[in-house]
Amino acid sequence: MGVGVSDWRLARAVAIEGALGVVSGTALDILLTRRLQQGDPGGHMRRGLEAFPDQEVARRILDRYYREEGTPGFHRFLNPPMITVEPSPEVEELLVAANFVEVYLAREGHSGAVGVNFLEKIQLPNPAAIYGAMLAGVDYVLMGAGIPLEIPGLLDAYARGEAGSITLALDGAEKGETLHRRFDPARVLSSPPARMKRPAFLSIVSSNVLAQTMVSRASGTVDGIIVEDHTAGGHNAPPRGPLHLNDEGEPLYGPKDQVDTGRMAKMDVPFWMGGSCSNEDSLKRCEEAGAQGIQVGTLFAFCRESGFLPELKKKFLQAVEAGRMRVLTHPGASPTGYPIKMALLEGTIAEAELFSLRKRVCNLGLLRHLYKKDDGSPGYRCPAEDPQIFAGKGGDPEVAREARCLCNALMAAVGAAMEYAGGYLEKPLLVPGEYLDSLRVLIRKIGLDYTAADVIRFLDSGRGDSTISA
Repeated sequence: MGVGVSDWRLARAVAIEGALGVVSGTALDILLTRRLQQGDPGGHMRRGLEAFPDQEVARRILDRYYREEGTPGFHRFLNPPMITVEPSPEVEELLVAANFVEVYLAREGHSGAVGVNFLEKIQLPNPAAIYGAMLAGVDYVLMGAGIPLEIPGLLDAYARGEAGSITLALDGAEKGETLHRRFDPARVLSSPPARMKRPAFLSIVSSNVLAQTMVSRASGTVDGIIVEDHTAGGHNAPPRGPLHLNDEGEPLYGPKDQVDTGRMAKMDVPFWMGGSCSNEDSLKRCEEAGAQGIQVGTLFAFCRESGFLPELKKKFLQAVEAGRMRVLTHPGASPTGYPIKMALLEGTIAEAELFSLRKRVCNLGLLRHLYKKDDGSPGYRCPAEDPQIFAGKGGDPEVAREARCLCNALMAAVGAAMEYAGGYLEKPLLVPGEYLDSLRVLIRKIGLDYTAADVIRFLDSGRGDSTISA
């Protein structure tokens, strides 16, 4: 769903209803600092920090970022330092604490299951972020946008009270050359726990081949597979084989991109289906095909508890109701190199004119690529940064041509847009799934203002007496 859309409120609301509530783990460090600078309405971030096991760390974060006089309309943010291969203690403290806070709040006051979702493509924050989520007792860790073979083993190491590391993707590396990102809890906590609960690991994949790869080659146990097809929101896997585009410039998917649920059922690993699985009969149909349940994003993304700005929800839902909303799969808009969904909504950087008006600058750095510089040291470049700077670092100008700054656009969609000295305010982007028929039915039945509980009842309406799992 992007940054802060499936936040602690939505994950908690879903978990209370008996389904798996999943927190988006992307950019929680930046989101925490911006919420604090906006005055922390409701005091939720401070309440989460009060529960953090090292209060010296919590105090340093509050001293640096909390502004009692802040308001939701404040947008001149102090950004935290960008993460590097060897980040400072301040960066790691913030990553651990932010993920702890979000999961702690999502789990607060109920016994339902809570997960957290990370992207393999955003490697540098993941070791510290995952540790923070585990410190708060997260039940599931989900990861897609790549092949996260090392994450199950990382969870095992943290559960044993040990440090852990992952291998980083490095453009230009020689054969056999590796670069690692190591996280040691003792760098952040004065007294790290000797043992922690090991959350279940769910790998998000787009094909039977990737599912089999995860199960057979991962560094630890893969407890389940979530199979997303190319209609799902956010990032999609590229089509298998040569890239062909339709008349609107979207990637064309074919039979090789279809998942065989029969083969999935024979793998003897629980699996869930995602992407266009949001009709009233989807849960029953997927269970009959051997799945444990369904993963649903778009219906929840526009419910009352989601983090999207209310005015964006309203504008999007009105367009869906009127049959005017179009979601485009853009092959080059994401700095990751993966196709990404974009709602063609007025006032967002899906509009070519608004995209062209933004001065291209990389100031958050989540989607930067690591590359090997001439001197052998790691460098950082992002296709969404200034094209001349990107090209000067050896980047392909064609890759940069349509790349949007997702870091800032997704922040803007949840009310945390950056404003610059010249008065420019970052514009949002919405990345829902392309299948909107079920959302239109839900609106017709309930209206434009609906809750997470309404979504679960809608999804469960086509089944008998069994329990929903999403």
